[in-house]
Amino acid sequence: MNQLEALLSANDDNLLTLLSSLCQGSIAIDQFCKIVWISDAYREFLALPPDKELRGVHVEEILPSTQLPRVVQTGQPSFLDLMQINNQWCAVTRLPLKNPDNSVFGAIGFIFYHDLDALQPLFDKFARLRKQLVSQNLIRTSKYALDDLIGQSEPLLKIKRQALRAAQLDTTVLLLGETGTGKELLAQGIHNASPRSSGPFVGINMAALPESLVEAELFGAAAGAYTGASRQGRQGKIQLAEGGTLFLDEIADISPAIQAKLLRVIQEREVEALGSNRLEKVDVRIIAATSRNLKQQVDQGLFRADLYYRLNVLPLNLPPLRVRSSDIPSLSHYLLDKIQQETGLPPLQLSPQAIVWLQEYHWPGNVRELHNRLERACVMAEQDQITADDLGASEVTEIPLSEPSPKKQLHKQRDQAELSAIHHALQQCQFNKTLAAEYLGISRATLYNRLKRLT
Repeated sequence: MNQLEALLSANDDNLLTLLSSLCQGSIAIDQFCKIVWISDAYREFLALPPDKELRGVHVEEILPSTQLPRVVQTGQPSFLDLMQINNQWCAVTRLPLKNPDNSVFGAIGFIFYHDLDALQPLFDKFARLRKQLVSQNLIRTSKYALDDLIGQSEPLLKIKRQALRAAQLDTTVLLLGETGTGKELLAQGIHNASPRSSGPFVGINMAALPESLVEAELFGAAAGAYTGASRQGRQGKIQLAEGGTLFLDEIADISPAIQAKLLRVIQEREVEALGSNRLEKVDVRIIAATSRNLKQQVDQGLFRADLYYRLNVLPLNLPPLRVRSSDIPSLSHYLLDKIQQETGLPPLQLSPQAIVWLQEYHWPGNVRELHNRLERACVMAEQDQITADDLGASEVTEIPLSEPSPKKQLHKQRDQAELSAIHHALQQCQFNKTLAAEYLGISRATLYNRLKRLT
């Protein structure tokens, strides 16, 4: 008989009756995560036969998604969580059972599956408290500041110093760097450190917008400008950013027509809504970002040179994660705390081997990939520490570098020649893709497909 069984045996009538009356179902497990006791109500809720012997069965055999083993491993409670059991959402509470020396000898879980609407006042109270804190300026209304760039490596400290200096100047900033390096975080940090911090920060991902909607989304639309347009018209993102900062992510993806209109905004500080013949003055600071080589796009005729030079006033190059590996331990602990707070999971630490693997991995997806791997590990870890395998180390295979074959070299030369011809045609036709396609003797769709494949 283990310690929990002895405790339950000594207090059989009183303790079990009390547990059953406190909730709509309860279960207790020992330090090996095996069931020691389950209430009749919980058994009935799980549709288990009343004569099925459950004592000694591992809890995950009847509750595959349970977090009770995590509570046993970490010794940390989970006071309120939502869990789906038998296709029904339940409110659950999980508590560790500890000895006087703080060692864990089991855990107990309670479920409530009737009248979950009764929890709504709790959520409402939390929302009111948060709103009050915002109004009293006790929490930031903007999401990120420069201090949210975690690390002390020289490449990161350098970019933070550059960003702080750029924040004091009311001029255009161009953020360059690989995908996942934190360009939007840096953009918000610059905004919050600037004299415009009290104004709005409006971000838009240009690559995520269909080409047909970009103009209205960015510059706004006059009443009745197009079928389905609002009778009152609509403000664009530029107007919404009045007095603050406009962040244009993936700037390399905008069409030549939009490039021309954006150039006017930067040069003249005025905007013309779609379907309007009236120019409206705007006061915005523009921060643009791209993971592509924008200068190369200019050389290839895919991006206007005059707009590039207007955007490239203050270029900031974010370092990839692999060149600041000394930041990875502190960054990982910060992200783990954030993930565990958002998910309500008990805290888990990284094993020494996991930290070594994190620092040796090449991180093609940078900080975004690090966050995703840590989030998966928080869910999948079965020990009291996160291991390298929990992070997906066993799935990673290095691609050997080798010299390209003559056949691959021929394909590369052919692609380069084809791309050069397309760029020449675009320049000859003032970047009008329909005319460029006619010039080349191909369809407009073929031109788009080849541009997409070759760039």
